Amino acid sequence: MDSRKSVGFSFGRPISSSSFVPLSNPSPPALTLTSSSFTISSQTQNDSTKEKKREKPVGIPVFTGFQSKLESQWRDVQWTEEQKKSLMKAVSSYRPSCKDVPQARVLLLGPVRSGKSSFISSVQSVFNGRVTNRAMVGSSFNTSFTKKLQSFNIRGQKGEDNTGLVLCDIMGLGDGETTGLTLHDILSVIKGQVPEGHKFSPDQPVGTETAGYVKTPSLRDRIHCVAFVVDASKISSYHKGFGSTFKQLREFISELGVHQVALLTHVDQICPETAKDVSNVYKSLSVRETMNKTGALLGMSTSYIVPVKNYASELDLDVNTDVLLLSAVDHILQYVDMFFQDYAPQHTRSKMV
Repeated sequence: MDSRKSVGFSFGRPISSSSFVPLSNPSPPALTLTSSSFTISSQTQNDSTKEKKREKPVGIPVFTGFQSKLESQWRDVQWTEEQKKSLMKAVSSYRPSCKDVPQARVLLLGPVRSGKSSFISSVQSVFNGRVTNRAMVGSSFNTSFTKKLQSFNIRGQKGEDNTGLVLCDIMGLGDGETTGLTLHDILSVIKGQVPEGHKFSPDQPVGTETAGYVKTPSLRDRIHCVAFVVDASKISSYHKGFGSTFKQLREFISELGVHQVALLTHVDQICPETAKDVSNVYKSLSVRETMNKTGALLGMSTSYIVPVKNYASELDLDVNTDVLLLSAVDHILQYVDMFFQDYAPQHTRSKMV
């Protein structure tokens, strides 16, 4: 059977194919969140007559306003210029622990307009010292602006060499059969078989006849970590099959030995306090609740998920936004290191054989 006759994904809806063989393990059912209401009651006695008992609801405290912000952070982050400089130094000096790999390659994978390209541009902006749009970013398009595989070397500050990090942008998962990526193509990118600049098409899966196809990719060609990118403002409106799709993707990616994290973008759009001041992000109840929903949707612990605010309409950098962006990159690099740590023992054994 031709392994390239795979299934495509459109927000969790498999695209039918006559030659596709169903997976042995069925996709997990779409998640459904339910809520219930309750009433607390107690028996009280009429003190004036003391002749009969009647049921009376227990009084519930009435708040003058909804509590949207906690007193302290639920993740400890220092929002200072010193912390920003420390994170910049850590990222710019990072080099993979494997000497055969000069730069770590991280794939950003998520729905159309989830903020993948904006994240790349925002991270580069921090090192440029001003807001720039290095990766082409869409605006009002409902289809993916990025159509091909693009790898971006994150450059250090002026006068410095490139960092040891490459962020790879790819076509977004669409909401129609003509816009979605196939599972086969996604896994081919992770394996390092897809050439730089390849333009994706659901009806033309990557294969040996693809121009520039890498038949025997080296470790440096592969993806060393996958970062799922999810829009916080759309977490409740994604297609019902979205969760099943991502959980299935995670299973296949895990089988390749690649660790995964998640970036929760547009957190400023779900919390007014965070929109005013990004340093409120870890005090926000709405952000914390959305992170929990994201964890349930992706089937991963919230410890893998970090909130992000990308630069959009701003012209100048903001220290707090920079700290949040750099913290996300530092988070990703921790899991990149885990990939190389897992790979090292296998590489050593193969040399001994």
